[in-house]
Amino acid sequence: MVSIKTRGLVKRFGDLIALDQLDLDIEAGELFFLLGPSGCGKTTLLRSIAGFHIPDEGKVLFDGEDVTKLPPHKRETAMMFQSYALWPHMNVFKNVAFGLEERKVEKSEIKRRVEEAIDMVKMGGLGQRKINQLSGGQQQRVALARALVVRPRCLMLDEPLSNLDAKLRIEMRTEIRRICKEFGLTAIYVTHDQKEALSIADRMAILDGGHFAQIGAPEEIYRNPKNALVASFIGETNFIAGEVSGNDGDSWTISTKIGEFMGRVGDPDWKPENVEKVQLSIRPECLSLLQSESATNSMAGTLVESIYLGETAQYSLKTAGGVVRISELNPRRVVRGDKEHTFYASADPVDVVIVPA
Repeated sequence: MVSIKTRGLVKRFGDLIALDQLDLDIEAGELFFLLGPSGCGKTTLLRSIAGFHIPDEGKVLFDGEDVTKLPPHKRETAMMFQSYALWPHMNVFKNVAFGLEERKVEKSEIKRRVEEAIDMVKMGGLGQRKINQLSGGQQQRVALARALVVRPRCLMLDEPLSNLDAKLRIEMRTEIRRICKEFGLTAIYVTHDQKEALSIADRMAILDGGHFAQIGAPEEIYRNPKNALVASFIGETNFIAGEVSGNDGDSWTISTKIGEFMGRVGDPDWKPENVEKVQLSIRPECLSLLQSESATNSMAGTLVESIYLGETAQYSLKTAGGVVRISELNPRRVVRGDKEHTFYASADPVDVVIVPA
């Protein structure tokens, strides 16, 4: 395993600044995720750390050693691609062995390590299978075995599960975390899938336009988004515009079109001023659908949609400030509304996060 740092990393493509003065610290043995909208710079950052892009400015450090100008194979990293990049004319064994053969490893050692890697990804006994005889999930396991067999210091994963169906994605993301932790690998993982990141990451970074919007543990980023981009990108949320009308220590009062709300700021370094324009971020699962008005953080409206999904029921409440989404876990019944009946949605102040407008 290896610790990884970037200092002042800049990468340009013509007039486009893909990475803008990025400083990042990844601990040895950490499973670190890079997320963000398309074009935010996450794949460029991954490839710069791996050695496929040479930055225009800044440094990449492995265990404190400057590897900025080293080619990928000398950094002792391994990359898993979205497309798997397997050789269709080779069987499973030959695909996994390819990297070791290129490194001129002895045949007996190749055999031992390839069989070990195939067993590691639960593909034992399938070494002679052709690639086109495998399912998508099996091909993904072969690609993972090929990356692991060279015993990398760091494993890089670029959208590795995007071609799999939902059930296989859940199975493989659990498998990737198990292998990384079992073998003490440092791993950097690029994905668009927030559930993937929330479920297996040690820490994650949200990128926006070549900058870091926020870095932290999954629960920290989900519960305490620093801005609207982070709040909306990680999970689902409701935004309500308002302005500050007062504060009492860590509790703030916000005036909106649909009433006064009490909440807390997501960014501990930001203290909004009185009458400053802000937004409230309230997750759908933090709202309760009520028949009568609550004492705090209550909004009135008519129920315009009810959707039953088994484990959850989703509601859309039309308020004076727009439609608010509510999610109820393990619903005992599904509430149906009409235009004449007024319902109320309420949230605990600790679940109302204030972010800059």
